[in-house]
Amino acid sequence: MEEVAKWVEKAEHDLNAAEVNLKEGIYDVSAFFSQQAAEKSLKALYISKYKELWKIHDLYELAIKVEAPKTISDICEKLTQHYIATMYPNDEEYSKEDAEEAVEQAKKVMKWVKEKL
Repeated sequence: MEEVAKWVEKAEHDLNAAEVNLKEGIYDVSAFFSQQAAEKSLKALYISKYKELWKIHDLYELAIKVEAPKTISDICEKLTQHYIATMYPNDEEYSKEDAEEAVEQAKKVMKWVKEKL
């Protein structure tokens, strides 16, 4: 169970980083850390359930494996897009609204995970 707690703690740190970057106006980094926060919380639940780590970055697949409701898996599908989109320079700029939405989505996923742990 100690490993699960470590993943939850890392998720909380990433959510904090997402919020700090949102306040600083660094919206792509905020979206990235939102995705990371959701991913690490889902991995905590996965580890709790299956007693092993699944090395995957697709939050939708993780959500399905931990039997998340459709509302959560839909959020996870959206958050997964931020993993790739924020890793490489491209023509698309992240807006404040994009980052705010990503932070709120991560919070919803994390809340659901904590209820299941």
